[in-house]
Amino acid sequence: MRGSELTTERLLLRRWRDDDREPFAALNADPEVMEHFASVQDRATSDAMVDRIEGGFDANGYGLWAVQLRGSGEFLGFTGLQPATFAAPFTPAVEVGWRFARHGWGFGYATEAARAALEFGFTEGGLAEIVSVTAWSNERSMAVMRRLGMHRDPAEDFEHPMVPEGSRVRPHVLYRLGVGEWRAGAA
Repeated sequence: MRGSELTTERLLLRRWRDDDREPFAALNADPEVMEHFASVQDRATSDAMVDRIEGGFDANGYGLWAVQLRGSGEFLGFTGLQPATFAAPFTPAVEVGWRFARHGWGFGYATEAARAALEFGFTEGGLAEIVSVTAWSNERSMAVMRRLGMHRDPAEDFEHPMVPEGSRVRPHVLYRLGVGEWRAGAA
């Protein structure tokens, strides 16, 4: 399973470049973007995340693609697939996720890009199921999950083990989508 680039009507999902690091660090330092995470990230932490993402591509053939507008080349954030490596009742699993700069909110980019990632995972990757998780308070991401055809079972809500105990964003929800559901929705 190798996916260096995916395209949609408006977006290019691609491997990371050095010039993505500065806008990505700004996105990760934005308190509004990071509202549903344990904290904002400094530049070193953000750069280390890019390095881990690129390592994931090398190891898995997929990862969190950098997302840019096709017309202008403007960097928007990321969308993609990654193994859920934390301990939870539903792991091991592959997760679809996204994070966009505020200037990319409200245009349907997350849904458009995530659909491309799901298609890649189910067709090229042969995955049987893809999950998505977010903090219980992240209504925007849950709306994207529903638009993707994913479903939530409240019995699967969990305390994210990588978020500090006592954090308001430790409670998480889990959404799932099986390949059969995806095929039925894509038809």
